[in-house]
Amino acid sequence: MNKALPTTLALLAAIVLQIAIAPRIAVFDVVPNLVFLVVVTLALAEGPLAGCAAGFVGGLLFDLIGSSVVGPYALVFCVVGYLAGMLEANMFAEGWLLPVSVVFIAGLGAEVTYGVILLILDAGGPFWPSFLRIMLPGAVYNTALAVLVYPLLVRFLRRDRTVRSFQRLA
Repeated sequence: MNKALPTTLALLAAIVLQIAIAPRIAVFDVVPNLVFLVVVTLALAEGPLAGCAAGFVGGLLFDLIGSSVVGPYALVFCVVGYLAGMLEANMFAEGWLLPVSVVFIAGLGAEVTYGVILLILDAGGPFWPSFLRIMLPGAVYNTALAVLVYPLLVRFLRRDRTVRSFQRLA
């Protein structure tokens, strides 16, 4: 099977679900970022180059469905995908806590970076209220979803289709 096919399908499904389902499962006006979850999962499963490419494409698609400036999420997801992908070699040896921690840190970093970019472009609101109402809760919400979605999504996205157990190997 072509290795780009699962990635393409996952990104397209994430975009469709982001439009159709994500606004309906918002908690206190915090909408989960399903494209981000696909990008980070792919980066953790396949490495930095795949994460960077998927981050750019996914971020650009995410920007195009939004009503704000086009481009910031493409940049942010590209960088986040690359940085998360650098941990790919150690991902499954440490159990489930490391992927979930990476999702939280990457999610908070992505949200803050996006907020700073919007602040620089004068396209966003005040930073600190947005941080407390949207960015931090968004990172927590994405992390909670990652606990449920990550094991299934990584099985779909990995090239070799074999995923070791999430239990410690040592």
